[in-house]
Amino acid sequence: MSAPSSAANPTHDATPFADGSGPEWIITDGLTGYEEALAFMEARVEAIARGEAREAIWLLEHPPLYTAGTSAKVQDLVDPDRFPVFDARRGGQYTYHGPGQRVAYVMLDLTRRGRDVRAFVLALENWVIATLAEFSITGEIREGRVGVWVPRPDKAPLPDGTPREDKIAAIGIRLRKWVSFHGISINVEPDLEHFSGIVPCGITGHGVTSLVDLGLPVGMDDLDVALMATFAKAFPEPAAEA
Repeated sequence: MSAPSSAANPTHDATPFADGSGPEWIITDGLTGYEEALAFMEARVEAIARGEAREAIWLLEHPPLYTAGTSAKVQDLVDPDRFPVFDARRGGQYTYHGPGQRVAYVMLDLTRRGRDVRAFVLALENWVIATLAEFSITGEIREGRVGVWVPRPDKAPLPDGTPREDKIAAIGIRLRKWVSFHGISINVEPDLEHFSGIVPCGITGHGVTSLVDLGLPVGMDDLDVALMATFAKAFPEPAAEA
């Protein structure tokens, strides 16, 4: 099964493992519609659960849109008419997706990898942190705040004296038959003003940043290489059954 593609949106397998082990890596150029992506994920997840398809990591970009997770609050959609809004049916609250943001949809079989949702989310966080470290960025996680954050000592603290931190990556997952879908998004060079139409992940006070906003001349291809290089450490292949 291959991801949706068109002449303007070619798709290619970028599997980094010479022996074909691990998940299939799919990279789709251009912008992929959200409903198209959701339909592909749901079909692929069902196929993985039936043992008819490999696990997959799908790297893509969306046109500007907002998605609502299962915990989304109506008041956090500040500008409901700005971009299309989709019910993502994943965990979390409101999230923005758009050009310049790398979305990684993670379709892994947790029956093979241990049915531990908390450990799976931690592995996603560690994968993002390790990827950012490839660019000498220190990503951190915070209790009660979903996603990966970057300290900003260069910015004025909040009114209560709390040091400023900006979000650089979001995480939201869903499981079906113990196969994951949805996943992570990392800001490479999106229009950060587009985040103002929502309260990102329901968190006020802190801001949003990107690799380019932090002064790094990083492109999407650079990030993809880093994601592939760090994946196996966060998600080692399960030992083969005897």
